[in-house]
Amino acid sequence: MLTTGILAFTVSLLTALFVTPLVIKIAKMIGAVDKPNERKVHTNLMPRLGGLAIFIGVIAGYFTAGLHHEKVTAISVGAILIVIIGILDDKYELSAKVKFLGQLIVAGIIVSSGLTVNLITIPYIGDFELGMWSYPITVFWIVGITNAINLIDGLDGLSGGISAIGIGTVAILAGMNGKVLIFTLSIILLGSILGFLYHNFYPAKIFMGDTGALFLGYSISILSLLGLYKSVTLFSFLVPIIILGVPIFDTTYAIIRRIVNKKPISAPDKFHLHHRLLALGLSHRNTVLAIYAFGILFAVSALLFSESTLWGSIFIIFGLLIVTEIFAELIGIVHHKYRPILGLINKLTNKRLYGKQ
Repeated sequence: MLTTGILAFTVSLLTALFVTPLVIKIAKMIGAVDKPNERKVHTNLMPRLGGLAIFIGVIAGYFTAGLHHEKVTAISVGAILIVIIGILDDKYELSAKVKFLGQLIVAGIIVSSGLTVNLITIPYIGDFELGMWSYPITVFWIVGITNAINLIDGLDGLSGGISAIGIGTVAILAGMNGKVLIFTLSIILLGSILGFLYHNFYPAKIFMGDTGALFLGYSISILSLLGLYKSVTLFSFLVPIIILGVPIFDTTYAIIRRIVNKKPISAPDKFHLHHRLLALGLSHRNTVLAIYAFGILFAVSALLFSESTLWGSIFIIFGLLIVTEIFAELIGIVHHKYRPILGLINKLTNKRLYGKQ
């Protein structure tokens, strides 16, 4: 498993590394470029077909590892379709409805192949059969995670790096549990992302675009489904969610921010995680590295969580919720006056000081 994985990883990395310059030329040739606007950080036209290079790298690793002999037809067809949707969006900027419909079709293909979660085991309660609910829950899982990576695609190397951290975590978990297929797929994806990041990290020569964001989101959803296949405990269901902590954090607080500020949930703004860190004075590069560190925090938590007892798992979840809330208040991601926990701490501190006087 390890030797094959290392070989496939190397082939994927080198393929993505050397194919990306060609993809840059293709993107410019067909007009798949990202135009700057008031919400975006970059100020020049940028090719945004980078996900195609990642996909080509994955294909190279796929055949190197011999995965074409495995029964992964539905997964492969889904990947091809999601990449086509991404390419069309990078070129023509498809409407949200069209992209959503395409994602539903892809999720339907996966569900029809039998790759679903049918049983959840709840501690101290017992097994809970999902029955017909297994299909909509699995579809929601695929579509939700497929879009998650796209939500943090705001700075050079950000989505790619967070995806690499998440997929690297999946690879470690798969290796620890002897799940060869998941480990091999993860290591191939990781190699291809790292090869692409050489060209995508600040200052980027190309963006991954929706081709890359949707493909990586789809890939993470499938890897997690393979790990949760058929039967899953309630707590192991949370592991992929913890791994995706950064995009989930950013999306959750974007919703809270718009509710608190009485704005439509779909309204765009410049208060996302990377916007706030930039506003606090961090450079482009340091902002990305800071968010990588945040992603690593979630990755380590996921690894610890997977090996913890019930009470240990509860402690990790509670700790993460407190840490992320305090972090959100410190950077002002909702509003500079939104400080429920810090305000409470401040009141308690002042009360103690006042009581001593």
